[in-house]
Amino acid sequence: MSAHPRGDTLDFLKVAKDLLPAGASYDACVGCGICASGCPASGLHGMDPRRFINMAMLGMNKELSTTPWVWACTQCKRCAYLCPMGIDVSQLVGAARGAWATEDKPSGIVRSCAAQRLDESTSAMGIMSEDFVEIVEETLEEIQENQPRFADLKVPIDKKGAKFVINQNSREPAVEPEEMAPLWKILDYVGADWTYSSKGWAAENFCMFTGDLDAWKEMVETRVDAINALECETWINTECGHSFFTLWQGIEKFGLEANFEAESLVTYYAQWIREGRLPVNSDWNTNNLKFTVQDPCQLVRKSIGDKAADDLRFVVKTLVGEENFIDMQPCRSANYCCGGGGGFLQAGMSKERRAYGKRKFDQIIATEADYVLTPCHNCHSQIDDVGEYFGGAYTVTHLWTLICLSLGILGPDERKYLGPDLADINLPDEE
Repeated sequence: MSAHPRGDTLDFLKVAKDLLPAGASYDACVGCGICASGCPASGLHGMDPRRFINMAMLGMNKELSTTPWVWACTQCKRCAYLCPMGIDVSQLVGAARGAWATEDKPSGIVRSCAAQRLDESTSAMGIMSEDFVEIVEETLEEIQENQPRFADLKVPIDKKGAKFVINQNSREPAVEPEEMAPLWKILDYVGADWTYSSKGWAAENFCMFTGDLDAWKEMVETRVDAINALECETWINTECGHSFFTLWQGIEKFGLEANFEAESLVTYYAQWIREGRLPVNSDWNTNNLKFTVQDPCQLVRKSIGDKAADDLRFVVKTLVGEENFIDMQPCRSANYCCGGGGGFLQAGMSKERRAYGKRKFDQIIATEADYVLTPCHNCHSQIDDVGEYFGGAYTVTHLWTLICLSLGILGPDERKYLGPDLADINLPDEE
């Protein structure tokens, strides 16, 4: 990635003023430094949110148009959440990203966006629609043959009029299809009327992270059109963070017609547990293993807010035992970004990304938790990586893994993200 991109040089002062919240003024910015002190990207490439704004006010357009810091900022919006003026540096960063020439942007993010545009699947890993259908069918057949409890398991695709249409992160069908099984089992357990769409099924949108608004819009339109065509009542975003934000925000930003409600799987986990349809409990946790939880920025702070964070904690406490849950501080909407979002994982900036993630690592270590739960794939990958890099002893896992573990329906091949202390617990009886 070049430090001197050949794209446009923005008039950052004009862009900043256009993005200013109603009734606010940069003249009224108190210069308190809350944004900089609360940003894990502060100091990377000699930049922080306050300095970025100050340089925009001073007309330092060339410097801001060339700093690689815009790719180290994860656009998590913690600065805006804390700012007394509501100034959102992430939007200015997004505009700066868009001004870089494509060939000078981080190649990993650009490749992921390009892969999404290859096919109506919108998969960042380049999985075509017909391949996704084939992978689902083959994985389902293996479960039906090897797990008698689920011999009649159904995984509908393109079922018109289903109540729910559910997306899937490309990582599962691409490299770990067995990780789709716990979600399917949960949906079967609660008797959900659901379907996948063969088009626009993928739960990622790296085009938004490139700063290319046309590409972002294209991804959202493909998905909205596919969901509308199925006439489903609710689109449920799986255990993934940014795909929720990119869809609902894209619908709003681009004025698209969405004939469905957008919801998070975490919300439904909580609802189904409260209704008694998912009768999970913590009886399996006989060793009183300790758990903490990561609030995905894209799902909590940037989208649903503390309601999602509260549902997340209700699910986790029910699963592991309230006495075995230790919250990070700060948490909920004030939680620190882990450094996996904003395309940072794909940007090829490992040194900077890990330096960013050290604050999250320290948060986790302070809890002394054995496990970290997070309903977001980028958070999962980043927290696992910084744990290994800095020498943490924790394990990172999905919610669906523990839900199925508690219900006694987690298959032998579905335990990749459990440590040795849990790997053999509640193995289903396949006699």
